[in-house]
Amino acid sequence: MTTAYIFPGQGSQFSGMGRELYANNPEAKKLFEQANEILGFRITDIMFEGSAEELRQTNVTQPAIFLHSVILAKTIENFAPDAVAGHSLGEFSALTAIGVLSFEDGLRLVAARANAMQKACEAVESTMAAVLGLPDEQVDQICEGIKNESAEIVVAANYNCPGQLVISGSMKGIALATDALKQAGAKRVLPLPVGGAFHSPLMMPAREELGEAIEKTVFKAAPCPIYQNVDAKAHTEAEAIKANLIAQLTSPVRWTQSVQNMAQAEIAKFVECGPGKVLQGLVKKIDRKLETEGLA
Repeated sequence: MTTAYIFPGQGSQFSGMGRELYANNPEAKKLFEQANEILGFRITDIMFEGSAEELRQTNVTQPAIFLHSVILAKTIENFAPDAVAGHSLGEFSALTAIGVLSFEDGLRLVAARANAMQKACEAVESTMAAVLGLPDEQVDQICEGIKNESAEIVVAANYNCPGQLVISGSMKGIALATDALKQAGAKRVLPLPVGGAFHSPLMMPAREELGEAIEKTVFKAAPCPIYQNVDAKAHTEAEAIKANLIAQLTSPVRWTQSVQNMAQAEIAKFVECGPGKVLQGLVKKIDRKLETEGLA
């Protein structure tokens, strides 16, 4: 069976993540300790024993999910996916798992990404909201209308699955969109507990900062296709992967389209590699015929 490994993004973290892996696998322990040295603090202490609040800090959340996902992949015997994809942050995990990025470079880029995003969040008050029960095209049209009428930023950020789309933008933009989407028949519009407008134009300062770090980093050609968030298409060439990774911070995550394209490429099984089961649920909502499995 043709199999894709998929890697989760921010929001999948939990206290205790990676603890059994550290305790039971010497290779995993070695990589976790290497990560502590690279980051300059013992992220393992927070992953294994930290509170939910500590794990929500961006400079902890992103490296923690990356480490859990990548180290898990590196300890799988005969890890040889036919394709990979990652949701937002998970794209870095996917690229490191298949060797496009070294473990050290992947972790350094994720730490740089987290810090750049945190600074962008602090510069402008902004937020995100999940929209349930409307077609993607209708949400897009409503956001575009608000942007044109009010000049406020509000855009589609995550196409997660049919009927579930996350919007991102300024506080006023999200408030205006919430009212308009409810009037249009959305079942719910739920504010998300995030510190900023990820995957929106408000992340441009973070994109520029991360872009500089990415350009200085060695990327190898991918040994299997990676379906990237920006265009939902398969890529293997290093320069194209880098360009898409830089664009990702201000572009929507096209997860629905990525899974649909993988299914069209006859990928029948999706293995979620990392904390949580969010992506397995989304895959099933996109196409019930697809088989899913989780590794955590």
